[in-house]
Amino acid sequence: MSDTTEASGPRGLWGFWLSRFVVFFVVLAAVYIGCQVGRGALLRYEPGIPRNAVLLGEGFAIALLATSAYRLLVRWTEHRSATELGFRGAIPLALGGAAIGLVLFLAVYAGLFALGVASFAGWGTTENLLAMFAGAFGAAFGEEILMRGGVFRLLEEGFGTIIAVVLSGALFGFLHSGNPGATLESSVAIALEAGVLLAAAYAVTRSLWLPIGLHFGWNFTEGGIFGEAVSGGASKGGLIHAPLLGPDALTGGQFGPEASIVAVSISFVASLVMLVLAAQRGHWKPVRFRLRGAGEA
Repeated sequence: MSDTTEASGPRGLWGFWLSRFVVFFVVLAAVYIGCQVGRGALLRYEPGIPRNAVLLGEGFAIALLATSAYRLLVRWTEHRSATELGFRGAIPLALGGAAIGLVLFLAVYAGLFALGVASFAGWGTTENLLAMFAGAFGAAFGEEILMRGGVFRLLEEGFGTIIAVVLSGALFGFLHSGNPGATLESSVAIALEAGVLLAAAYAVTRSLWLPIGLHFGWNFTEGGIFGEAVSGGASKGGLIHAPLLGPDALTGGQFGPEASIVAVSISFVASLVMLVLAAQRGHWKPVRFRLRGAGEA
């Protein structure tokens, strides 16, 4: 049972969803970027610390700090518990999301094999698994709590589900436009693929744990299993050596296969399925234009 403080919802300045949007975005982005800066400083100035230990430390720091900051912001500005990031049911949702991410990216590679742009060239290495795990873990927590909890959810308060999906997806693509190897096409791909898919994953469950798991599963499969560049990051090899050779529209070019038309198509179909399920479950918020929100999860 909610107490009267929680039931009252956002008050005063926080009653305007845009004010909360700005605070959530600034604080959560600062946490995410701050952890990355800290990792870079440690690797540069303390070379004696094992690199994998630093990367793991960064990943867990992002998870802990982003989760804590989000919970505090929800309590402070919306006067409620952050049920969308609650621990009840977190493990099944996160593991289920990771499995979905794994299956979706395996489907991407199956499509690339079918089109003749991917070929099996033997087994790779396990040397980079820990680093890829750490990178995928930190990105999943940092980006999902920021983009789905702090951006999509609050845009949805003001504009409804479909407009929030479009706007948050476009912002997600834009934020990846400065990555190595990024192009206009890769930014559009990220917006249509990851931005829409991960927002749909939140909408269908009203929990951040499913998109966190899905994001992790996709990134780890791409970088850790197939050893491909993840959003432009340098390819360091994975469990399977399956090089891509063909036009950038199919391979994704330097940005990685998530920028390929195959990845966009498969993810977009999965997004539509999840959005239909969200509507069937009554989780769909109609188009609206309002300044004051209700602190909705």
